[in-house]
Amino acid sequence: MAFKSILTVVTDPAAAASQLDAAVALARREDAHLDVLCIGVDRTQTGYYAGATAILTQEAYNQAKEEAAAAEAAVKARLEREDIRWGVDTAVAQIGALGGPVAMLARFCDLVLLSKPYGKAGGPAAEAILEAALFEGRAPVLVLPEGYTGADFGRRIVLAWNQSDEALMAARGALPLLKAASEVDITIIDPPAHGPERSDPGGMLSQYLARHGVHAEVSVLAKTLPRTSEVLLRHARDENADLIVMGAYGHSRFREAILGGATRNMLEMADIPVLMAH
Repeated sequence: MAFKSILTVVTDPAAAASQLDAAVALARREDAHLDVLCIGVDRTQTGYYAGATAILTQEAYNQAKEEAAAAEAAVKARLEREDIRWGVDTAVAQIGALGGPVAMLARFCDLVLLSKPYGKAGGPAAEAILEAALFEGRAPVLVLPEGYTGADFGRRIVLAWNQSDEALMAARGALPLLKAASEVDITIIDPPAHGPERSDPGGMLSQYLARHGVHAEVSVLAKTLPRTSEVLLRHARDENADLIVMGAYGHSRFREAILGGATRNMLEMADIPVLMAH
């Protein structure tokens, strides 16, 4: 089992330069096919302009189409000098409809690689693309910190475990990386006192991974900081980990957007790659 089909999504080639470099490096490392989806984002929304004319709507669409074509040209020029297998697709969509083109390709890939949606290169479109890959594409998503350009990760992995469906999907999606890692730490924060794993936290997951050739240790931690993500990141630094694997959006996206949550906090704070799945 390995990553043989990798997808990355580009709306602005200049802002996505490091993301594209990392995608190329990972595709080479995994001997995988790299698909790049170039999207021109039509930023008009239904009802955004009161009484918007058809001409204004068409102009916005045309601009988005030109941006998609420019991104395609820039990405092809970048990839033509590489020794990997690759393909480029284009699409035009409003932010609220990004799920369609993203999910269509994400459903048939092994991994989606994206930059953090929060930061200098982030924005509403980046967040919508990430969520479309997770929720509609049902693909594991590797989120890179800002400026990350290589594929030098996966030797020491912290695997966050809380018995949730999302965490299990992340573990399964990360199997190629877990099998190749030199160290895997199953990290459990404040396990419930009552539950199916109360006597052996992480035991069943450890057994499952062992049958795939993954040797994993289990760390049970107390929640000594206000946020679970802070405990997880501190532990990753203590373990000198270069990758975190975790479930995404155990609570609703709306709740996390308003109140915060482990997923959103991790996307904002992480300084190493994070593989997420829902």
